[in-house]
Amino acid sequence: MEGLVHSRFNPVHATRHRSFNSVVTSVQPLEASGLGHFDNTLPSKDILQLWRSADAVCFDVDSTVCLDEGIDELAEFCGAGKAVAEWTARAMGGSVPFEEALAARLSLFKPSLLQVQEFLETRPPKISPGINELVKNLKAKNTNVYLISGGFRHMINPVASILGIPPENIFANQLLFGSSGEFVGFDVNEPTSRSGGKATAVQEIRKVHGYKALVMIGDGATDLEARKPGGADLFICYAGVQLREAVAVGADWLVFNFADLINSLE
Repeated sequence: MEGLVHSRFNPVHATRHRSFNSVVTSVQPLEASGLGHFDNTLPSKDILQLWRSADAVCFDVDSTVCLDEGIDELAEFCGAGKAVAEWTARAMGGSVPFEEALAARLSLFKPSLLQVQEFLETRPPKISPGINELVKNLKAKNTNVYLISGGFRHMINPVASILGIPPENIFANQLLFGSSGEFVGFDVNEPTSRSGGKATAVQEIRKVHGYKALVMIGDGATDLEARKPGGADLFICYAGVQLREAVAVGADWLVFNFADLINSLE
């Protein structure tokens, strides 16, 4: 497409000029009280062994590593928050194909490059309590950490920078802008832009690196899909921000705070 450009703005580089401090809010994780119908909140010995022996852990970003849904926050910043949030709920619940929901949400507000830059300048990432410590503990065990998201690289790069995750360990979508910075779409060649994309990304990671044990952690239907032959061996549902019952029921292990995962590494 003539005049089509990827954004040249790199929020990771922006940290050299200003503090890109994350916001660890006072919001506490959802608690498991009153949710006794879930029988997967206590891991079996086999699940614990898989978790402790993992040589790679892949995290979803929105409502897992971060306390919010990035596209909803960007849409709210651009004046279309409510309509986009409704689409997000449908997409995360698995009721509509992800690529359809992504295109529909972006069409509602069509963010320009300038708007994205302003958003990043004024809205630091809201990091979930405990995630920084968990990532540090995993890295101390020489476990490779990845971010796999249906969100956008522009918004995930700062999160990765805070957590010390290299750019090559990010699988996410790319916004596309015209020569004047106008929104023209998103890169449909990214696996995470469509349903089943996270599973494809996880399978690619495993194939390239030959990991023996790989874990996926997230809150949505697209995260659960990553547990399949050649993909993730274990799916941990993190429900500290959003509890999606169908996803929670299908998980190998359901947790409501990252402290449980940190303590279980020992």
